[in-house]
Amino acid sequence: MQSSNPLISRESGGSLVEQIVRSVASRIDDKLLRTGARMPSIRQFADEQDVSRFTVVEAYDRLVAKGYLESRRGSGFFVRERAQMISNGGAVQHTPSGQQLDVVWLVRNMFRQLPAHKMPGSGVLPHDWLDGELVANGLRSISRLNQNLLLHYGTPQGFLPLRQQLQLKLAELEIAAAPEQIVMTTGVTQALDLVAREFTQPGDTIFVDDPAWFLMFGSFAIFGAKVIGIPRLHDGPDVAKLAELAVVHKPKLYIINSVMHNPTSTSLSAAKAFQVLKTAEEHDFMIVEDDVYCDMHPGTAVQAATRIAALDQLNRVIYLGGFSKTLAANLRVGFIATSHQMAIRLSDRKMLSTLTTTEIGERVVYKILSEGHYRKHVDRIRVKLDSVRDDITKRVENLGMKVDYRTPAGMFLWTDTGCDTNALTEKAMEQGFLLAPGSLFSPNQLPSTRMRINIAAMSDPGVWEFLEQEVGK
Repeated sequence: MQSSNPLISRESGGSLVEQIVRSVASRIDDKLLRTGARMPSIRQFADEQDVSRFTVVEAYDRLVAKGYLESRRGSGFFVRERAQMISNGGAVQHTPSGQQLDVVWLVRNMFRQLPAHKMPGSGVLPHDWLDGELVANGLRSISRLNQNLLLHYGTPQGFLPLRQQLQLKLAELEIAAAPEQIVMTTGVTQALDLVAREFTQPGDTIFVDDPAWFLMFGSFAIFGAKVIGIPRLHDGPDVAKLAELAVVHKPKLYIINSVMHNPTSTSLSAAKAFQVLKTAEEHDFMIVEDDVYCDMHPGTAVQAATRIAALDQLNRVIYLGGFSKTLAANLRVGFIATSHQMAIRLSDRKMLSTLTTTEIGERVVYKILSEGHYRKHVDRIRVKLDSVRDDITKRVENLGMKVDYRTPAGMFLWTDTGCDTNALTEKAMEQGFLLAPGSLFSPNQLPSTRMRINIAAMSDPGVWEFLEQEVGK
């Protein structure tokens, strides 16, 4: 713990005490602070973190109460040996050690509330890139409604005016979907879970891009699905490999980022879109098109992109979208667009698992979309990304890292560092930075030299100093 690596941020939520407790506890859980290690004295900690001694005393007391620290009279505070926690089912819950990076590790560390500029591995935009006032105005508007509207359950398929607004939004993408074909969800994460559980049983195969959004792998594994990766190229998947593996594994689903692929920021060509749809028809599997980064795409004049749902019109394709990437990560509003009959089935499944989604959030998104504010907001995001992309790309390449695909849009760079990025990520965590190692983006999770970089979160000089030291030429 050094003053150059603060544990707290005046910009983040929560009191200073809560931030210190959360940060120290996380470091102990990740074994960055070892059992028996002596904590800085109250005076030293207060000076290093620029807080009052009373704040440190309260934080240390809470950490003692939670079992993270022990107080030794006359000697100070020390990291306490923590017994392994036993769940109700009796299984031991291990905290990941430095050698066991996995999907849960990265997701848990994403929720540490580190300052955005210290999280180049994050998948969201920094707060100062977004428009908090836009969301706040929406919430204020909702608070002035008849209170009874805020107290009841929402409707199973979601707030109807928002679904009607989404009909217009999808029409702009040449996807025809009536409000009855749209089901609101708690983000794209829930949408994927609902669709996967509807179409697969334990032992069934799901195809994903490789690399791809890592959270799917752990989620699908929980209910026993077999996850197979399809190599992703600059213009979409390797369609020859897709057809070859379809013969062998007979998948039920193929989940694909057609536009603004995570983590490469590439988009699907028209030729590849036709071939993927043809392969799905030949081998009778459904395509799930995750388009959560849709609004970051600048248009086909800048980057060629074809949505499979626009070709198929929601017969064999289930289309997913959401607003957490562009409005607020805490605004968990997503949706599924599909056939009318499938929408009914997915809505019923949603009711059985979570009843309804939160209509308050859906009303906020409706207000932002319907009043025309959203289009201007995402235009500003794209301009800001464009203003930093080339510079970040050049600086990364000057360090000797290779950028696999130099795309004209998107928020991610998929880079080859030339070294084991699991080990690199461990070292970064010790210095208070969160990276996203390439191993997490592949279903096999084998060690990788690749790493995803969020270009919006590369403003901290310390990040560049770290990369220069560890991977520089």
